[in-house]
Amino acid sequence: MDWIDLAVSLTPVLEQTGRLVRLPDHRATVFVGDTHGDLDAVDRVIDRFPPAEHTLVFLGDTVDRGPDSAGTLERILREKAARPDAVHLLMGNHEGWAITPFSPADFWERLSPSDAAALGAALLRLPIAAWHRSGVLGLHGALPDLGSLEAIASIEPGSAAWRDVTWGDWTDDPRGGAGAGAARPTYGRAAFETRARRLGVRVLVRSHQPHAPAYLFEDRCLTLFTSHAYGGTVRRVAVLPPGRHPRTARDLPLVEVEPPGGIGPGAFARSARPR
Repeated sequence: MDWIDLAVSLTPVLEQTGRLVRLPDHRATVFVGDTHGDLDAVDRVIDRFPPAEHTLVFLGDTVDRGPDSAGTLERILREKAARPDAVHLLMGNHEGWAITPFSPADFWERLSPSDAAALGAALLRLPIAAWHRSGVLGLHGALPDLGSLEAIASIEPGSAAWRDVTWGDWTDDPRGGAGAGAARPTYGRAAFETRARRLGVRVLVRSHQPHAPAYLFEDRCLTLFTSHAYGGTVRRVAVLPPGRHPRTARDLPLVEVEPPGGIGPGAFARSARPR
Protein backbone atom coordinates (compact mmCIF):
# COMPACT_ATOMS: atom_id res chain seq x y z
CA MET A 1 0.00 0.00 0.00
CA ASP A 2 1.44 3.34 -1.06
CA TRP A 3 0.46 5.13 2.12
CA ILE A 4 2.28 2.58 4.26
CA ASP A 5 5.40 3.17 2.17
CA LEU A 6 4.81 6.90 2.65
CA ALA A 7 4.65 6.49 6.43
CA VAL A 8 7.88 4.50 6.41
CA SER A 9 9.57 7.08 4.16
CA LEU A 10 8.91 9.79 6.75
CA THR A 11 11.08 8.02 9.33
CA PRO A 12 14.12 10.34 8.92
CA VAL A 13 11.92 13.43 9.26
CA LEU A 14 10.23 12.09 12.39
CA GLU A 15 13.51 11.03 13.96
CA GLN A 16 14.90 14.52 13.41
CA THR A 17 11.83 16.10 15.02
CA GLY A 18 11.85 13.81 18.05
CA ARG A 19 9.08 13.33 20.59
CA LEU A 20 8.55 17.04 21.34
CA VAL A 21 7.67 19.45 18.52
CA ARG A 22 8.72 23.08 19.02
CA LEU A 23 6.12 25.29 17.37
CA PRO A 24 7.10 28.54 15.62
CA ASP A 25 5.93 31.97 16.80
CA HIS A 26 5.48 33.70 13.46
CA ARG A 27 2.52 31.71 12.13
CA ALA A 28 -0.85 30.75 13.53
CA THR A 29 -0.99 27.25 15.02
CA VAL A 30 -4.13 25.21 14.37
CA PHE A 31 -4.83 22.34 16.77
CA VAL A 32 -6.97 19.56 15.27
CA GLY A 33 -8.70 17.04 17.52
CA ASP A 34 -9.39 13.36 16.80
CA THR A 35 -10.34 12.85 13.15
CA HIS A 36 -11.04 9.08 13.27
CA GLY A 37 -11.46 8.36 9.58
CA ASP A 38 -13.30 11.62 8.85
CA LEU A 39 -11.49 12.55 5.63
CA ASP A 40 -14.03 15.28 4.92
CA ALA A 41 -13.04 17.05 8.15
CA VAL A 42 -9.33 16.81 7.33
CA ASP A 43 -9.90 18.16 3.83
CA ARG A 44 -11.87 21.09 5.22
CA VAL A 45 -9.23 21.90 7.83
CA ILE A 46 -6.42 21.88 5.27
CA ASP A 47 -8.43 23.91 2.75
CA ARG A 48 -9.33 26.53 5.37
CA PHE A 49 -5.92 26.61 7.04
CA PRO A 50 -3.38 25.81 4.31
CA PRO A 51 0.02 24.63 5.59
CA ALA A 52 1.69 27.27 3.44
CA GLU A 53 0.35 29.85 5.90
CA HIS A 54 -0.34 27.92 9.13
CA THR A 55 1.15 25.27 11.38
CA LEU A 56 -1.22 22.31 11.71
CA VAL A 57 -1.04 20.04 14.76
CA PHE A 58 -3.16 16.89 14.54
CA LEU A 59 -3.60 15.62 18.09
CA GLY A 60 -3.77 11.92 17.19
CA ASP A 61 -6.40 9.24 16.57
CA THR A 62 -6.63 9.59 12.80
CA VAL A 63 -7.82 6.03 12.18
CA ASP A 64 -10.62 3.62 13.21
CA ARG A 65 -14.29 4.41 13.82
CA GLY A 66 -14.96 6.51 10.69
CA PRO A 67 -15.58 5.58 7.05
CA ASP A 68 -12.16 6.39 5.53
CA SER A 69 -9.27 5.80 7.92
CA ALA A 70 -6.77 5.05 5.15
CA GLY A 71 -7.69 8.20 3.23
CA THR A 72 -7.54 10.34 6.37
CA LEU A 73 -4.10 9.07 7.35
CA GLU A 74 -2.79 9.32 3.80
CA ARG A 75 -3.95 12.94 3.40
CA ILE A 76 -2.18 13.99 6.59
CA LEU A 77 0.99 12.09 5.74
CA ARG A 78 1.14 13.59 2.24
CA GLU A 79 0.78 17.08 3.68
CA LYS A 80 3.51 16.20 6.18
CA ALA A 81 5.80 15.02 3.39
CA ALA A 82 5.18 18.21 1.40
CA ARG A 83 5.64 20.60 4.36
CA PRO A 84 7.36 18.74 7.20
CA ASP A 85 7.85 21.88 9.32
CA ALA A 86 4.22 22.96 9.02
CA VAL A 87 2.26 19.73 9.53
CA HIS A 88 2.62 17.59 12.65
CA LEU A 89 0.76 14.39 13.49
CA LEU A 90 1.03 13.50 17.17
CA MET A 91 0.65 9.98 18.49
CA GLY A 92 -2.67 9.00 19.98
CA ASN A 93 -3.64 5.61 21.33
CA HIS A 94 -4.88 4.57 17.87
CA GLU A 95 -1.46 5.34 16.38
CA GLY A 96 0.11 3.36 19.24
CA TRP A 97 -1.78 0.18 18.40
CA ALA A 98 1.51 -1.73 17.90
CA ILE A 99 2.27 -1.25 21.61
CA THR A 100 -1.23 -1.63 23.04
CA PRO A 101 -3.67 -3.42 20.71
CA PHE A 102 -7.35 -2.93 21.47
CA SER A 103 -10.71 -3.80 19.98
CA PRO A 104 -12.71 -2.68 18.12
CA ALA A 105 -10.03 -1.32 15.81
CA ASP A 106 -11.58 -1.75 12.39
CA PHE A 107 -8.74 -0.09 10.49
CA TRP A 108 -5.93 -2.07 12.10
CA GLU A 109 -7.84 -5.35 12.15
CA ARG A 110 -8.40 -5.18 8.39
CA LEU A 111 -4.69 -4.85 7.58
CA SER A 112 -2.58 -7.89 6.84
CA PRO A 113 -0.17 -8.80 9.65
CA SER A 114 2.80 -7.59 7.61
CA ASP A 115 1.17 -4.28 6.72
CA ALA A 116 0.06 -3.73 10.32
CA ALA A 117 3.58 -4.41 11.55
CA ALA A 118 5.19 -2.03 9.03
CA LEU A 119 2.72 0.79 9.62
CA GLY A 120 2.69 0.26 13.38
CA ALA A 121 6.46 0.55 13.58
CA ALA A 122 6.45 3.71 11.45
CA LEU A 123 3.78 5.43 13.54
CA LEU A 124 5.62 4.69 16.77
CA ARG A 125 8.16 7.28 15.62
CA LEU A 126 5.56 10.06 15.75
CA PRO A 127 6.04 12.93 18.22
CA ILE A 128 3.78 12.87 21.27
CA ALA A 129 3.52 16.55 22.16
CA ALA A 130 3.81 20.00 20.57
CA TRP A 131 5.02 22.99 22.59
CA HIS A 132 4.53 26.70 21.98
CA ARG A 133 6.62 28.99 24.13
CA SER A 134 3.55 31.05 25.04
CA GLY A 135 2.83 28.19 27.44
CA VAL A 136 0.50 26.11 25.26
CA LEU A 137 1.06 22.37 25.01
CA GLY A 138 -0.78 20.08 22.61
CA LEU A 139 -1.00 16.31 23.08
CA HIS A 140 -3.55 13.52 22.86
CA GLY A 141 -4.57 12.60 26.39
CA ALA A 142 -3.21 13.58 29.81
CA LEU A 143 -0.08 15.38 30.98
CA PRO A 144 2.72 12.99 31.92
CA ASP A 145 4.11 12.93 35.46
CA LEU A 146 7.55 14.32 34.63
CA GLY A 147 9.89 16.82 36.22
CA SER A 148 10.35 19.08 33.22
CA LEU A 149 9.08 19.80 29.75
CA GLU A 150 12.36 18.61 28.22
CA ALA A 151 11.77 15.15 29.70
CA ILE A 152 8.94 14.63 27.19
CA ALA A 153 11.60 14.20 24.51
CA SER A 154 12.78 11.03 26.26
CA ILE A 155 9.41 9.29 26.66
CA GLU A 156 9.54 5.73 25.36
CA PRO A 157 6.51 3.98 23.83
CA GLY A 158 4.95 1.65 26.38
CA SER A 159 6.21 3.57 29.42
CA ALA A 160 3.91 4.97 32.12
CA ALA A 161 4.43 8.50 30.78
CA TRP A 162 3.57 7.32 27.26
CA ARG A 163 0.38 5.72 28.52
CA ASP A 164 -0.62 8.95 30.27
CA VAL A 165 -0.11 10.94 27.08
CA THR A 166 -1.81 8.52 24.69
CA TRP A 167 -4.51 6.99 26.91
CA GLY A 168 -5.00 9.43 29.81
CA ASP A 169 -8.33 11.09 30.65
CA TRP A 170 -9.26 14.06 32.82
CA THR A 171 -12.13 14.41 35.27
CA ASP A 172 -13.43 17.25 37.41
CA ASP A 173 -14.97 14.74 39.82
CA PRO A 174 -13.57 15.53 43.32
CA ARG A 175 -13.25 11.78 43.89
CA GLY A 176 -10.76 11.59 41.04
CA GLY A 177 -10.41 8.50 38.91
CA ALA A 178 -8.29 5.46 38.21
CA GLY A 179 -4.75 6.79 38.12
CA ALA A 180 -1.44 5.46 36.87
CA GLY A 181 -1.46 1.76 36.11
CA ALA A 182 -5.07 1.69 34.93
CA ALA A 183 -5.84 0.58 31.39
CA ARG A 184 -7.17 4.07 30.77
CA PRO A 185 -5.70 6.27 33.53
CA THR A 186 -7.87 9.15 34.72
CA TYR A 187 -6.65 12.18 36.66
CA GLY A 188 -8.29 15.07 38.44
CA ARG A 189 -7.65 18.71 39.20
CA ALA A 190 -4.78 18.18 41.64
CA ALA A 191 -2.80 16.09 39.15
CA PHE A 192 -3.43 18.63 36.40
CA GLU A 193 -2.22 21.55 38.48
CA THR A 194 0.87 19.71 39.75
CA ARG A 195 1.92 18.37 36.38
CA ALA A 196 1.19 21.61 34.52
CA ARG A 197 3.32 23.55 37.02
CA ARG A 198 6.27 21.16 36.65
CA LEU A 199 6.10 21.28 32.87
CA GLY A 200 5.51 25.03 32.69
CA VAL A 201 2.18 24.55 30.90
CA ARG A 202 -0.30 27.41 31.03
CA VAL A 203 -2.86 25.88 28.63
CA LEU A 204 -3.31 22.25 27.57
CA VAL A 205 -4.99 21.45 24.24
CA ARG A 206 -5.90 17.79 23.86
CA SER A 207 -8.49 15.41 22.40
CA HIS A 208 -9.20 11.71 23.19
CA GLN A 209 -12.46 12.18 25.17
CA PRO A 210 -15.20 13.01 22.64
CA HIS A 211 -17.86 13.80 25.23
CA ALA A 212 -15.68 15.45 27.88
CA PRO A 213 -16.42 19.07 28.83
CA ALA A 214 -14.71 21.40 26.41
CA TYR A 215 -13.11 23.33 29.28
CA LEU A 216 -11.80 22.03 32.60
CA PHE A 217 -9.68 23.31 35.50
CA GLU A 218 -10.46 27.04 35.35
CA ASP A 219 -10.50 26.77 31.54
CA ARG A 220 -6.84 25.77 31.32
CA CYS A 221 -7.62 22.39 29.70
CA LEU A 222 -9.37 22.34 26.31
CA THR A 223 -10.67 19.11 24.78
CA LEU A 224 -11.18 19.14 21.01
CA PHE A 225 -12.88 16.73 18.64
CA THR A 226 -12.79 17.15 14.86
CA SER A 227 -14.79 14.12 13.74
CA HIS A 228 -18.36 12.87 13.71
CA ALA A 229 -17.16 9.33 14.41
CA TYR A 230 -18.83 9.09 17.82
CA GLY A 231 -21.88 11.20 17.01
CA GLY A 232 -23.08 14.24 18.90
CA THR A 233 -19.82 16.13 18.60
CA VAL A 234 -19.10 19.37 16.77
CA ARG A 235 -16.14 19.26 14.41
CA ARG A 236 -13.93 22.15 15.41
CA VAL A 237 -10.32 23.25 15.75
CA ALA A 238 -8.53 25.70 18.05
CA VAL A 239 -6.33 28.48 16.71
CA LEU A 240 -3.36 30.08 18.45
CA PRO A 241 -2.70 33.33 16.56
CA PRO A 242 0.87 34.62 16.30
CA GLY A 243 1.78 36.91 19.17
CA ARG A 244 -1.02 35.61 21.42
CA HIS A 245 -0.14 34.71 25.01
CA PRO A 246 -3.27 32.98 26.31
CA ARG A 247 -4.13 33.03 29.99
CA THR A 248 -6.74 30.30 29.53
CA ALA A 249 -7.90 28.06 26.69
CA ARG A 250 -10.80 30.44 26.08
CA ASP A 251 -8.25 32.82 24.57
CA LEU A 252 -7.87 30.37 21.67
CA PRO A 253 -10.58 30.94 19.05
CA LEU A 254 -12.59 27.81 18.20
CA VAL A 255 -13.50 27.37 14.54
CA GLU A 256 -16.12 24.91 13.32
CA VAL A 257 -15.32 23.01 10.14
CA GLU A 258 -18.87 22.01 9.27
CA PRO A 259 -20.07 22.46 5.69
CA PRO A 260 -22.83 25.04 5.14
CA GLY A 261 -25.85 23.72 7.00
CA GLY A 262 -23.78 20.87 8.48
CA ILE A 263 -23.87 17.23 7.42
CA GLY A 264 -25.00 16.18 10.89
CA PRO A 265 -23.39 13.57 13.12
CA GLY A 266 -26.21 11.11 12.45
CA ALA A 267 -25.48 11.04 8.75
CA PHE A 268 -21.79 10.45 9.42
CA ALA A 269 -22.55 7.70 11.88
CA ARG A 270 -24.74 5.96 9.32
CA SER A 271 -22.01 6.16 6.68
CA ALA A 272 -19.49 4.72 9.16
CA ARG A 273 -21.47 1.54 9.82
CA PRO A 274 -19.92 -1.62 8.32
CA ARG A 275 -21.63 -2.79 5.20
